[in-house]
This record gives sequence, C-alpha cells and structure tokens, in this order.
Amino acid sequence: MSTESLTEKTAHMAWCAIIALHLARQDGRVHSESQENVFIIRWLATALKQHRFPREVAPDITWLLKQGRTSGVGAKMRHKLEYLWRSCAGELSEQNDLFRLTFALETAKDMHWNYRLLSEREWSGRHAVTLNTTLNGIFLSRSSLDIAFNDDGGQINPLKCRLTGNIAGLQQLFARCGWRAEACPDDPDLPYLYTLLSGNGSDLKK
Repeated sequence: MSTESLTEKTAHMAWCAIIALHLARQDGRVHSESQENVFIIRWLATALKQHRFPREVAPDITWLLKQGRTSGVGAKMRHKLEYLWRSCAGELSEQNDLFRLTFALETAKDMHWNYRLLSEREWSGRHAVTLNTTLNGIFLSRSSLDIAFNDDGGQINPLKCRLTGNIAGLQQLFARCGWRAEACPDDPDLPYLYTLLSGNGSDLKK
C-alpha cells in the first residue's frame, strides 16, 4: 500500500502534467498559451478517464478541468499546475511570508477573485466601499499592509482584510500557501472582517 500523502500524490500528478506539456513543446505540438490550455485539458481528461492517478487526486483534476473548460485562455492552466506542484511539493513553503501571500493573491486573481487595496477612507466610515457579498472579493487595508512585514518579508503584525463570496475556498488556497484567514468578532462598522496570519505568525497580537 502506498504511503504517499495526498499532497504528494497531487504534486506527482501536477509534475507529470508539466513534464508532458514540456515534451509537447519540444515536439512542436504546442506553441501558444491557448494551445497549452487545450493540451493540458485533453491530458487531464485522459488521465481522469484512464485512472492514471490515485482516486484521491480526482477532485484536483476535476477542478482543473472545470477551470480550463469555463475560462478558456484566461484559466492559465500551466500556472495552476505550477502552483499545485510548488505548494504540494514544499517549494512554496520555503519562501518568506510576503512571497507566499503574494503568490496566494495572484493565484486568487487568476481564479477571478476581485482584489483591491483600500485606503483608510475606503476601509471604514461614511465613505467606505460597499461590499457585494455574492461576489468573490479580497479587500486589504493598505495601512495594515504597510506595517505587516519586516524587511525580510516576515510577518510582524496582523494583516486586516475583508472577504466576501466563497470564503471557504479561499481559505483552502491560503492554507496551501502557509496562511490562514481567521474571522474577527462581528462589527457592524466592519462586516466580513478577517485577520490574515502566516504559518509563522501564530504568536502575533491580533
């Protein structure tokens, strides 16, 4: 019986897909990003149909296929595979807090999350931005971000944000990147408020 963890199995699947794409490029079968997407979708569909990988990996393959089929070139399939491999293989975990957060936010934007930095005026008060709870959104406090990290990219202060939409899915993405989003106590003036903490930031004062 295999002793590989789920993350190792997912990393193996993503690595195989990346290598297959690399070989297809060398063979002259893939030249553009749109051709990359088509190749990866076909490769993943075949892998799923032929049960090339353990069944535990099927949800990741299904998710990738859905992204590719619904978003077209905008799905950036190669980037998603590289993200899966880096996060599951451990390479991403070796990066500093700021890098891992940036990676998570860029991945979220690739997945069509709305991401904005809000000024103090936009963050709270009478001129605060009105949030649409039905849309996937990440809204960071600029002033909080300015003091959240030291010069080495390590988190030194909690990072305040407001999240809307599929928050559970976003929390999974943050977790893969070594971050967590913790809900703050209800505040009528600041609804949907969360604190972002890195895996190394458990001792930070909230």
